[in-house]
Amino acid sequence: MHISALNQKIIFQKIGVVVDKIGNHTNSWNDYYTCYATISGEGGNEEAVVGQTVENAELCFTVRYCQKVSAIKSSEYRIIFNDEFYDILAIDHFSYKKKAVKFKCRKARR
Repeated sequence: MHISALNQKIIFQKIGVVVDKIGNHTNSWNDYYTCYATISGEGGNEEAVVGQTVENAELCFTVRYCQKVSAIKSSEYRIIFNDEFYDILAIDHFSYKKKAVKFKCRKARR
């Protein structure tokens, strides 16, 4: 992997539970890790949902391996790129060679 290809800043966020002063539990996204990535696999499609056309943009983010990245699970984390949120669909560890990790993501609906 060439360092020059890692030219886009992304932020990984982890979901957590926050308890307010009267005991209510709410989910909250907190920044977990910031790094640079290679963006690839741009694609997606459009579909009609309740009378609206919705875009399902998909991207792949490839980052260098580290301990924080290796702990990421698709169900508890998301990625922020260019002020857009992306849900992680799949994680590819490239045969567990500990060089890079690829995240296949879909743009989250707000």
